[in-house]
Amino acid sequence: MSPGPDHGEMTYTGSGKLEGKVALVTGGDSGIGRAVCLAYAREGAAVAFTYLSEEADAAQTVQLVQDAGQEALALRLDQSSSEACDRVVEKVLDQFSHLDVLVNNAAVQLSYDQLDDIPDDELRYTFSTNIEAYFYFCRAALRHLPPGGSIINTTSIQAFAPSIHLAPYAATKAAIANFTLALAADAIKRGVRVNGVAPGPVWTPLIPATIPEDKVPGFGSNTLLERPAQPAELAPAYVFLASPEASYVVGEIYGVTGGRMHI
Repeated sequence: MSPGPDHGEMTYTGSGKLEGKVALVTGGDSGIGRAVCLAYAREGAAVAFTYLSEEADAAQTVQLVQDAGQEALALRLDQSSSEACDRVVEKVLDQFSHLDVLVNNAAVQLSYDQLDDIPDDELRYTFSTNIEAYFYFCRAALRHLPPGGSIINTTSIQAFAPSIHLAPYAATKAAIANFTLALAADAIKRGVRVNGVAPGPVWTPLIPATIPEDKVPGFGSNTLLERPAQPAELAPAYVFLASPEASYVVGEIYGVTGGRMHI
């Protein structure tokens, strides 16, 4: 990518908000996920994260976490399998003995010109990866998250203002927002807070890889800031929602959209 995304490598400074916590971040090898891993580590948390296949990217995230003085655990995963999601949670517990924060963030985004262009197998894979996996991870994690624990689900502005060329992705993000609100009412009975973050346009590897090439230069120009966010600009929302400072925040969807939409 040119320019490369800013994950907060040179700018994010922690203040101990997550000292002693253990976090699991799905899709932590790049983009928002990497920025969250970095911020959590600099806030004092040990960090486990999943990735699909990008070994070099995962190694870079591991290095960032370790450079912050925290233990890192990278777990390769196809999260369309419920058994695989269960095993990831078990491995985190084996490594760290406890789990305090789950960030559901990994997703697949594919672009199509029209509805007729969407193959059945890609439609099924998008839904199994983007929404079914959130059910799998939440189900597995809730068995172990303590009172005061937190689940943060990444939805999207696409859940509220969908683009036709991203119809499957947008539909899953709407489902994630709905699931977040439903789960919040159940999980709080166990003392676990569930919230969501709805990013607007963010400069991540998904963008040049999945949207039409002619639209990349103008990506994010429809926000009040007239640019996309950098991943580092999303991380503070995830830090806040995972921290004790958000003790009265539950069942909320936090919009970080550059003013494009107030969620």
